[in-house]
Amino acid sequence: MKRTNITYWVVTALFSAFMLFSSSGGLLLEAKAVALMHDHLGYPNYFIQWISVMKILGAIAILLPFVPARVKDWAYFGFFIDLCTAVLSFIAVGDPVSGWAPMFLFIGVLVWAYWLHRNRLSFRTAINH
Repeated sequence: MKRTNITYWVVTALFSAFMLFSSSGGLLLEAKAVALMHDHLGYPNYFIQWISVMKILGAIAILLPFVPARVKDWAYFGFFIDLCTAVLSFIAVGDPVSGWAPMFLFIGVLVWAYWLHRNRLSFRTAINH
């Protein structure tokens, strides 16, 4: 269980850092983020800021140990929707595979983090019964 806990925290921290980093430009509507998400993908600026706020809240939710498991589950699901939507958006505007395929690495890390999260919960449940 100790190994699972360590792996969980490392993977979750790295994924959360990615989500926080990817939301910083959108939250402040920095020129680079606006050029990508508004000019290239066609998202309205208010949506860019909204999704950035949600990514920050989700990253906080999966990092804080006292957040209920159900809330964490929804945060993981939101991240999954966000990353899949990003892939579909890049495909829709005609970006080459090299532009969107790396997103599957982040989806893989997300799935791994969620799997570790659920394993930790099932282990705790088994101990308590």
